[in-house]
Order: sequence, then structure tokens, then C-alpha cells
Amino acid sequence: MWRARRATEACEVCRSLVSAGCAIRGALSLPQPRLVSRSLHHPRPPTARPPRAQLQGCQPFSSLSHLALRRWKLSPAKPSYQSRRHFWPARLAARLLRLRYLLLGSAVGGGYTAKKTFDQWKDMMPDLSDYKWIVPDFVWQLDEYIDLEKLSKALPDSEALAKLIPDLDKLAGSFSLLKDFFSTGTSGETAFRATDASESDRQFKKVTDKEKVEQLQEELLRTQLKYQRILERLEKENKELRKLVLQRDDKGIHHRNLKKSLIDMYSEVLDVLSDYDASYNTQDHLPRVVVVGDQSAGKTSVLEMIAQARIFPRGSGEMMTRSPVKVTLSEGPHHVALFKDSSREFDLTKEEDLAALRREIELRMRKNVKEGYTVSPETISLNVKGPGLQRMVLVDLPGVINTVTSGMAPDTKETIFSISKAYMQNPNAIILCIQDGSVDAERSIVTDLVSQMDPHGRRTIFVLTKVDLAEKNVASPSRIQQIIEGKLFPMKALGYFAVVTGKGNSSESIEAIRDYEEEFFQNSKLLKTSMLKAHQVTTRNLSLAVSDCFWKMVRESVEQQADSFKATRFNLETEWKNNFPRLRELDRNELFEKAKNEILDEVISLSQVTPKHWEEILQQMLWERVSTHVIENIYLPAAQTMNSGTFNTTVDIKLKQWTDKQLPTKAVEVAWETLQEEFSRFMTEPKGKEHDDIFDKLKQAVKEESIKRHKWNDFAEDSLRVIQHNALEDRSITDKQQWDAAIFFMEEALRGRLRDTETVLENMVGPDWKKRWMHWMGRTQEQSVHNETKNELEKMLKCNEEHPAYLASDEITTVRKNLESRGVEVDPSLIKDTWHQVYRRHFLKTALSHCNLCRRGFYYYQRHFVDSELECNDVVLFWRIQRMLSITANTLRQQLTNTEVRRLEKNVKEVLEDFAEDSEKKLKLLTGKRVQLAEDLKKVREIQEKLDAFIEALHQEK
Repeated sequence: MWRARRATEACEVCRSLVSAGCAIRGALSLPQPRLVSRSLHHPRPPTARPPRAQLQGCQPFSSLSHLALRRWKLSPAKPSYQSRRHFWPARLAARLLRLRYLLLGSAVGGGYTAKKTFDQWKDMMPDLSDYKWIVPDFVWQLDEYIDLEKLSKALPDSEALAKLIPDLDKLAGSFSLLKDFFSTGTSGETAFRATDASESDRQFKKVTDKEKVEQLQEELLRTQLKYQRILERLEKENKELRKLVLQRDDKGIHHRNLKKSLIDMYSEVLDVLSDYDASYNTQDHLPRVVVVGDQSAGKTSVLEMIAQARIFPRGSGEMMTRSPVKVTLSEGPHHVALFKDSSREFDLTKEEDLAALRREIELRMRKNVKEGYTVSPETISLNVKGPGLQRMVLVDLPGVINTVTSGMAPDTKETIFSISKAYMQNPNAIILCIQDGSVDAERSIVTDLVSQMDPHGRRTIFVLTKVDLAEKNVASPSRIQQIIEGKLFPMKALGYFAVVTGKGNSSESIEAIRDYEEEFFQNSKLLKTSMLKAHQVTTRNLSLAVSDCFWKMVRESVEQQADSFKATRFNLETEWKNNFPRLRELDRNELFEKAKNEILDEVISLSQVTPKHWEEILQQMLWERVSTHVIENIYLPAAQTMNSGTFNTTVDIKLKQWTDKQLPTKAVEVAWETLQEEFSRFMTEPKGKEHDDIFDKLKQAVKEESIKRHKWNDFAEDSLRVIQHNALEDRSITDKQQWDAAIFFMEEALRGRLRDTETVLENMVGPDWKKRWMHWMGRTQEQSVHNETKNELEKMLKCNEEHPAYLASDEITTVRKNLESRGVEVDPSLIKDTWHQVYRRHFLKTALSHCNLCRRGFYYYQRHFVDSELECNDVVLFWRIQRMLSITANTLRQQLTNTEVRRLEKNVKEVLEDFAEDSEKKLKLLTGKRVQLAEDLKKVREIQEKLDAFIEALHQEK
């Protein structure tokens, strides 16, 4: 009976071990392989698989649980032959059961040992996920064929093992007691006992020595760093070899043209797209790495470590990033940087070029920031090439601030938030969230902003900077572990990284920072105590992870974006055909070139104006400008002297003064205004059916700017002064035709002045009796007083037609008393004003009648006869003025055609060249639906073409 009980107990233990073995075998099933990014730290998603314990492969083991052991009943002793006859089934069962025990024990012990060995081996291996090009692909898929989660669940925990150990001791005793019962030979029993003892000792040995654990952890870390250094050395050698190959290709040794790199093609797409969609609306869903963080959190330092060069301007606590900077990283033979709109290359291995690059970036930022603002949404595009750089596009944004300090615009905080949101709201943008580890986490602003834009953390990578300061200053290192595990901040992320970006010295080189970072993490307790994983530290691992995520996002979204732009192009082409079916699709630059050619043709037309036309308009405009001065300041004062000698003397003096001071300047002004009017006439007059009003604003702006820049030749006034002085000195009228022309010129001038004088006098005295009766018009009280005064003065002139130009005091008194006698109260000043206009009209009428008499005076003038009635000195004066005008017009015409028109044409070309480089000017001057539609159509076509080329190259790279 005791043997039966022992056998029953042994079978029960075996059943439990068999069940565990089946579960282990189910855990070791081979699922379909799937690719997982080893560089990002996130839990493995669960997969739906049927339990392998239920499959056919486990049926023989699970059938053990259905066996029923026979209960042995002891009967009295029987003959020996009967005992041998009835005992052979038991011996056969014993052999079978012992074979099963050996197999099952080996399976359980071997499985547990394999699991433990696999875990130890896996922990000792360094993180080689970034070196897939070295290790074969099947190694990375090993964990996909072994479901470690099921394996860990299938194995008993520590408590179960503790309970199981005594049972194993009893089982060993039972096996020794059953030795005689299952006696079939010593070799099998020895093997079973040896296997049971060795496997039990190997599986359930406990390590309780804390120092030994720490020693093993340090040894493991040293092993990881050793492999890390070996891989870095290999990578450095590989970089040098690739550099040599690229340099040989760059020198044309292989005689082949190097195509644009894949990342350069993608960067061009982003540049064109940013021009088309400056506000980053829904059209722009192409991936880019957006770097955001609090001010002075270390964004720029992280970017420089990824770019392997100190390329950004730096300041201590001051906002340095004032506009977004798009940095395109690509591989190349030389470590250089260049801007999108410039051909100059900055050698990043030379300190002077680095300093020049930083100054250029700072200047471009300040240029982008408009007056009254602190930051700008305009993007600076920079390409950085070098051996071993990870290919990606990063955008460095201004740091998020919490308080606006003095010197900043009041809306700086809101502007930075709007710029950051504009980039982060792109559903395919990868958000690189930078957090300063040396400050309290509660002071962070950017994490709340990132959690709003990406609440599920599907495209966010968190980077904790200044970990060296954090480890030194933070009282609880577990707080750093909480941050890296994503348990402290409300935001979620794809991966979490910890980096060190130097000791805070702006003069540190990238190599020194990298060495310091490696040394810090080698000695850091955060790694030794397993608070941080090896693949979560260093900017190098960060750049590899970001690059992998970037290209994964690009491959998933670029074709969808290409389809979107195809649809947009079709809609724009349809709209153009419906609105402008007979016009070419000219964008803003093409329209500007067309307008430029038209403007240059119109400027050239100035040189085709005839000399006669120039002289006529110049003489006419010059007389309009100087006529008032000639009549009011020269002719009337001299003519009112009533003496021939005095007249000529007065005229000569005033003409000399006028020529020396005012006349040359006035002549140049007239010539310049004449040129402007003619230029404006050619620019603005319609060209018939060919006239396009879309160019009107541009032509007006070009005209105004060209005129503003034009300055007449400084020597023109001096030459004119001499010519005009000589012309006015000449008094010899050679023929009757000139005499008659002078008289006609004088009459025209005097008639014009007489009309002006009568108009002034009419406004002074009011309407006459005809207008009052026919148009029902009346006089005011003041006009009535002026009219009474005028009548009184006309009576006085009628009595003395040779009256001088000025009234005597007694004459003013007489006029006032005569008016008072009629009940009209007047002021002496009113009498003088009225007299001036009355006498002026009387004098001009007398001068006109004298002109009629002088028509026959040329005979006396030619023979120098003196006749008091025919003293025509005033005719000679107007002939001198007329001749001066003719000579001046001729001189100005020569200056215009020979010099000034060409200078104006040169100014117009310069203005057009300046406008061609100023996109804001073109955007302001060439406007309208037609222009914008053509502009959008061209941009969308360009984007689609570049996207198609990029997608084709992307497929070829696969």
C-alpha cells in the first residue's frame, strides 16, 4: 500500500510538471514576424494568438493527466510462477513511467534553464538596434519567434518555486523508496537521479548577495560600453571610407553625374510648399521634425549635436532664435552649410566660417523681424551636409516663454505660441519636445502645449537635456526615472531620451561635448541602477531614433500628399479655364517680366520724341512759369516810369538779377517736369487692345521710384546761366518777322493778364447789371462798397489818363470824402486795393493799344529814329524774353535727349531690377484673382512634379 501511495504522489507531481511543460511549449510557439523599431521605448502591443497548449503538438503530454493509476490490492502469497505472471504488467508500466519522468523532467528543467540563460544573455548584450547593417536580419526577429510574455506567464513565480522545493525533496525520497519497486537496472536510475539533482540545483539556486548583483551590473555596463566604443570606432572608419569615396566621385574620377540626394529632393519640396502655403494650412501635411521647448532648455544645443557643428548664434539667457530655422541634414563628402538662396558654402571645420555662419543667421533673423515685433514666422532655410549625418529635416522654433520681459513686443508670447502651433498641428509632423532636466518639471510650459497638439503621443519624442546637472541637483534620482518612463508629465510620447549637451561653455567643440556625454553616462548611477536604459541615452541614439521615425512617417504619408496635390491641381486648372479661357497662365514672375519689357519699350520711346516737340513744350511750360515774374516784377515797374531811359535801365537791372538767381534753376525744374510728364504719358496712355490694366500699379510705382532717384546734371544750371544772360543782353531785332512775332507775343501776354485782372475786379465789385437781371444775382455789402469805390476811381482816371501807378494821400482823402458824402463808409486800405486793380486794367488796355501802334514802328527802330509816340522799348523787351525762351528751350532739349533721357532709362532699369528681387513689392503691385490663380497653379504643379520625383527616388532606394 505504501508503494501505491508513493506512486500516486509521484504521478500527481508529474502531472503538475507536465502541465507546466505544455504551457512552456505554448509560450515557445513561433508567431509571424513583424518589424518593430528597437530605437523607441514603448510597450509591445498585444497580439491575438490561439494558445499553443491546445494544439496537436501538446496532446501526448496533456494526455498524461487522463491516465488513471490502478489501485493495487495485496493478496496472499501465491506460487512464484503466478507472481511472475501477474507482476510483468507492473514492470512494463514502471519502465514507461520512468521514461516519461525522464523526458518530462528534462523538458521542465531544460525549459527553465533555457529561459534563464536567454534572459542573462539578452541583458548582457549591448543595444545593437542601430547597427542592423552589421548583424543579420534574423537576429532582430528572434524575439518575434519567441513569445517571451507567454513564457514568463507560464513559468512559476518565486512563491510557487518556494512551495515546490519541499515537494521535490519528498519526491527524491519517494524515488529512493520506489527504487526496488521499479528495479530495471542501475544505469537508468542513476541518470534520472543525476538529472533531477543537477536541474533542480541549476533552476532554483537563489542569489541573495547584493554586492554580487551590483558587481554583475557594473560588469554588464562595462560590456555594453565596450561594444559601444567598438561600434563607434567601426562607424568612424566607415565614415572616413565613405568620405573618400564621395570625394573621389565629387572630383569626377568615375565620370558620372551625381544626382540629388533623397533628403535634398524632399527639402526642395518643403521649400516650395512653404512658399505656396506660408500659413501652413491643411495643404501642408508633409513630415518634418519640429523642435520645441522652453527658452534656454537646450533646443539649439541638441540640434547642433545632431548636425555635429556649432552653427547657431548663442547667448546667455537671451532669446536668440527669433524666427524658425529649417535645417536639412544630408550626407556629403565635406562638412559644409549653405543657405537656400545663396551659393556660398561655409566650411564647418573652420572656426572663421562657423563664426561667419552664425553672424549670417543672426542677421537674417533680425531682417525677418519687422519693426515693433520680437519674433517672425518667416523661415530661414539652411542645408548642412557632412559624412555620417542622419538624413532628416528639422525646424528649430523660438523658445516658449512664460513672461514678456522689457524690450520685447507685448504680443511676443502669443506670437511664439501661434508659430509653434502652426508647425505642430501638421498631423505628420514629428514633435521633438525638449525639456530642461536641471529645472523643476513643474516650471515646464512646452509639455502642456505638446499634450494639446498630440494628446496620444503618437508623433512626439521627449528629450531630457542637462541630465548631468539634474543628477547632481535633484534630491531623488527616481524623479528622473519617472520623467523618462513618461509618468511625471501629462504628455505621452513614442520614446524618451536623456542627453547631455556640454558643460555650458559656448566655446566647447562638438567632439569635446560628445566625449563629455559618453564619460558621464559611463559613470552615471542612473545607468548602473537601471533607471535609464542604454538605448535611451546620448544624442547619437536620439538622432538615429528620430531619423528612423522621420523616414517612417515620410513613407507613410508622401503618396497621400501627392494625390492631394493632384486633386488641387485639377481644381485650379478647371477654375482657370472657366474664368480666363483666352489668357496664358502667367504667374507673378512671368507677368513682371512682361511688364518690365513694356516699361523699357516706353522709356525707349522717349528718345523718339522730335526736337521740335521738345522745344515747343519746353518753351510753353517755361513761359507759364516765368510770365508772372516778367510782367509783374520787370515789365510793369519799368513801364510805369513813363521814361524811356528809366525803362531800359530798370529792365536791364531786373533781368540781370533774375538771370543770376532764379531763371536757371526755374529752367531746370521746368525741363525735369516736362520729362516727367512725357514719361508719364508714355507709361499710362492706353495701348489699345494690348493694354493690360493689371500692370498699372506696377508702372506707376516704377515711374515714381525712377523719378525719385533721378537728379538733373549739376552743371546744367551753370551753362544755362551763361546762355540766358547772353540772350537777354541782345537788343538787335534783325527783321520785321521777328518784330511782328515779338508784338504778337506781347499782346498775348498782356491779354492774358488783362483777363485775369478783369476776373479779379469782377469778383471784387460783384456782377454787373446784366448778370443781376438775367441770372438773378446780387451784390454783397462789401461788393457794393468796392463798386462805389471803383466808380469813383474810374472818374479820377478818366480825368487824368497819365496818372502814375500810385495814389497820393490827398487823392485818397478826396475819394473817401466823396464816398462819405454819398453815405458810403470806406477804409483807406480798401481804396488802395481797388485802385491797384483799376489802374492795372487801365494800364494793360493802354499797353495793348500801344502794341497796335508799334506794328509800324520797326522802320523807326531800324533807323534809330526817336518818336515819342512810337517808343517801342516794351516790344524790344518781349522780344528779348521770347528769344531767351527759345534758346533756353533748345539748350534744355539737347540736355534731355543727350543725357537725361538715358539717365532716366538707367534709373528705370535699376528700379526694375530692385523690384525683381523684392518679392513683397511684386506681391503688392501685381495683384488680382488672375495673378493669384496663376501663381497657385504654378506652385501646385511644381510641388506635384517634385513630389513625384521624390517618390520615384524613394521607391528606388527601397
